[in-house]
Amino acid sequence: MTAEARMNASNNQRVLVTGLQGFTGLHLANELEAHGYEVWGLGDVDPTLPRSVKANLLDLESLRAAVLAAQPQYVVHLAGVAFVGHGQPKAFYDVNLVGTRNLLEALEPLSAQLKCVLLASSANVYGNLQGGLLSEANPVNPANDYAVSKLAMEYMAKLWLPKVPVVMARPFNYTGIGQSESFLIPKIVSHFVRRQPTLDLGNMDVWREFNDVRDVVKAYRMLLEAAPIGQIVNVCSSNLVSLKEALALATELTGHSLEARVNPLFVRANEVLKLGGDTTLLKTFVPDWQPKRLRETLAWMIQAAQQDLATAGGSGSLASNTATTSTQSLPPIQP
Repeated sequence: MTAEARMNASNNQRVLVTGLQGFTGLHLANELEAHGYEVWGLGDVDPTLPRSVKANLLDLESLRAAVLAAQPQYVVHLAGVAFVGHGQPKAFYDVNLVGTRNLLEALEPLSAQLKCVLLASSANVYGNLQGGLLSEANPVNPANDYAVSKLAMEYMAKLWLPKVPVVMARPFNYTGIGQSESFLIPKIVSHFVRRQPTLDLGNMDVWREFNDVRDVVKAYRMLLEAAPIGQIVNVCSSNLVSLKEALALATELTGHSLEARVNPLFVRANEVLKLGGDTTLLKTFVPDWQPKRLRETLAWMIQAAQQDLATAGGSGSLASNTATTSTQSLPPIQP
C-alpha cells in the first residue's frame, strides 16, 4: 500500500458508488481501493454483502436510508440506463434524471461531511454535428433520448449547488475488459479472437477516441480529490484513432485477418469524420493524468478474451460483466 493509500485508509475516506457492479463500477472499485479508499456500493445488491446498501433510485425513502447507513465522504454516481438503443425511452428520463435527483435529495442531509459528489454524464450531449476536439464551451446538441436525459441531469444537478458539492464528468468513448459486446471495441475483439471471417460495421473512415476504462476511473478518482465543485469536465484524451486503424491493430495483435464490411444500416448520414474531446480543463484539475494508447488497451482486452474463450471451450460470451448499470456512452460509430 502506498503512502497515499495508507493516509486515505487512516482518514477513513469512504466512497459510495452507484452502479458498482457494472462495467465501470468494477474498475472504479479497484482504482479506489488501490488508493486506500473504503468503497461502498448502492443499488440492487445483496444487503448481506459487506459495505453494500440496497436501494432503488426511483424510491427516495430507500435512498435516504441507504446513504444514512453508508455515511460517505465521497459519492460517484454511475448507475443509469446507458445503451442508446434501449427499447424504452421513458427509462432514460426515469433513471438518469429523476433517479439522480432522488439521490441528490437523499444526500442533502449529509452535506456537511460530503467532500465531492461526482456525476457521470456523457459526451453524447454534444451531439454528432460538431467535429474536431470539443471543449466544455462547445454548444450542446443532444441527438437522442439518452443524451437529452444526461443533459437534463446536468441542469438539474446545478440546482443542488452549493448544498451538495457536485462535479459533472462528460466521458468520451471508453472501453475495456468486461464491457458488453453491444459496444464497438468489444465487438471487434470478439470477432478477432473467435477468428470470424467477416465483421459488419458502419462508416470506417471516421476518427474517434477509444479510451481505456482504467484511465477513466483514475480520472474520476483524481477529480474526486481535486473537487472542482460546480464544474463540468470532459474526461477525454484527445487521442483520435480511425476505425480502420483499430482493425489493423486487432489484426496485428491476433494474427487474424477478416473482411470488414460496411453495413448500410450502421451508417449515419452526415457523420462527423473526426470527433474527440479537448483535455485543457481536465488537465487543469488532474495535470498528472496520462491516458494509454489504444494498442495497450486492445492487447489487454484480447489477452483476457483469449483466456475466457479457452476456459469456455470456445462457446459463450467473452464479456463476463455487462455495462447495463454503467454510464459508458455508446460510441458515435454504431457497431
